[in-house]
Amino acid sequence: MPEAEALSRTRLARLIAAGAVSRAGRVLDTPKAQVAEGDVIDIALPEAEAYDVRPQQIPLEILYEDADLLVIDKPAGMVVHPAPGSPDGTLVNALLHHFGGDLSGVGGEKRPGIVHRIDKDTSGLLVVAKSDRAHHRLAQQFERHTARRAYLALVHGVPDRGDPRLMGTRGVRAGASGGITITSGLARHKTDRQRQAVFFDGQGRHAITHTRVLERFGTPACLSLVECRLETGRTHQIRVHMAHAGHALVGDQVYGGRRKLPQNALSAAADAQVRGFSRQALHAAELGFAHPVSGEEMRFDAPLPADMAAMLDALRRGA
Repeated sequence: MPEAEALSRTRLARLIAAGAVSRAGRVLDTPKAQVAEGDVIDIALPEAEAYDVRPQQIPLEILYEDADLLVIDKPAGMVVHPAPGSPDGTLVNALLHHFGGDLSGVGGEKRPGIVHRIDKDTSGLLVVAKSDRAHHRLAQQFERHTARRAYLALVHGVPDRGDPRLMGTRGVRAGASGGITITSGLARHKTDRQRQAVFFDGQGRHAITHTRVLERFGTPACLSLVECRLETGRTHQIRVHMAHAGHALVGDQVYGGRRKLPQNALSAAADAQVRGFSRQALHAAELGFAHPVSGEEMRFDAPLPADMAAMLDALRRGA
């Protein structure tokens, strides 16, 4: 295929099934059809179809936009893609309204290309493709781990590699810059299908998280602000890995369990902020990638959202 078309294997398989692929005038209606050297294959690319999701006028924090992509700072509480429990009010609904008719189509539909996702209650940076070409080339960078992603998280305890318990935890090892690296497989929990779980011995999808401590809070230290850099991007990866290491995210109702703060370790104001934080304290703060068309190296930073900033301010004032 011409590289400019950037058709994925999945898209090609759908085109074959739809009868859009032929050889010498005869339709090839199965992906298993045999071809021979010298065969000329014709592919009739149809116009992108309308996407069956309703555009909605929802404010977006757009940090960058050009003909191929845009980068947004997603607020906590916004679902990325429509699903049975969230049929509208999502990022995709908002993007369809923002783009209007200015979409060349992704996967045969006039829709934005969601290259990567972040959880509903996680805030921060996302890149969105506006064409098949941009989507394909950006997705390759995420698959090959050349895109750069850094998150800020407030976690229970201090993931210090001088801690014998932590360094004795399976999958945890010393990392760069004084931090730790967590490596495991990740897959759906065996009994709770809404959760992800850590697996070893070749089970699950390979996942690597690099973490280092930026600040410590409390006397004694009972919380820390950490930077997490993703080498892979799996569902709930940071949340699951930090919980596995014994340092679950503040406010994480799924993986955090019933973590309690030590009495009098924090000021009353800081203690109240932490106890009242109702979502996982996780923010996608940095995003870097090569532009899918020009090849230019691009880097974006997003400041902490108001709720996390207020909690950290209270912790710093109460230190």
